[in-house]
Amino acid sequence: MRRGLVESGLLVSLAQIAAVVAIGVPLLAYLAQDSLIFLPPQPLSEARRATVAAEELFHEARDGTRLHAWHVKGASGAPLVLYFGGNAEDVSWMAGEARRRAPGTGWLLVDYRGYGASGGSPSEKALVADALEWYDLATQKLGARDIFVFGRSLGSGVAVQLAAERRVAGVILVAPYDSMVELGRHHYPLLPVSWLLRHRFESASRAPGIAAPLLCLVAGRDEIIPAERSRRLYDAWAGPKRWVELDGAGHNSTDGSPLFWDHIRRFIAGG
Repeated sequence: MRRGLVESGLLVSLAQIAAVVAIGVPLLAYLAQDSLIFLPPQPLSEARRATVAAEELFHEARDGTRLHAWHVKGASGAPLVLYFGGNAEDVSWMAGEARRRAPGTGWLLVDYRGYGASGGSPSEKALVADALEWYDLATQKLGARDIFVFGRSLGSGVAVQLAAERRVAGVILVAPYDSMVELGRHHYPLLPVSWLLRHRFESASRAPGIAAPLLCLVAGRDEIIPAERSRRLYDAWAGPKRWVELDGAGHNSTDGSPLFWDHIRRFIAGG
């Protein structure tokens, strides 16, 4: 009799542990998702900011949040590229690269909310709303006519939604994904990602409505975003499109490929 009680107690304990795990792990993932998706880098020191080869622009968003971007001025009448970086990226590094690799082209390197000198906290809704405001500022205050949007990794989800809402000359996506939900399922197959995820970035569902030309650059050895996730977005794109696989490149080394800037320059030039 006593043995049966012990076994029953053990089964109850195991069931309780299983219940805690079944509830606790998804709850922890839900609460921690912002820190998994958005990883703001350390703010630049004043000395480092002074070395960035770009002008600082500040913009007050409609909700009062003070936003920041780096502006690389282009030649008169040249296209402007709106750049949205990866989840842990300090976009200021692109200022020098853009000047050297794509001379004459204008660039607006956007600091997401909570990143760099931008205030606030990041979210999908806020980042997309801010992107639309930066686009409008570029046309109304900077006088930009031909605007390209450039999204890397996380930023591809922002760039796609901007292209779905505004007229753009072209879209450059580096290591993009079709859906944050599908990407989450790939990395966390045991979690109910679709129920948990607040920042969904459903790019593939918007792609059929975008007629702008697309340049899609993917890493041949991407350890973060599988090529099939990029391919699904690419296949859904309605406009003219070009797929470029950078052999040997990893997720964070795409720009080290000699083809990276060659394709970007030609795309912006209309080639």
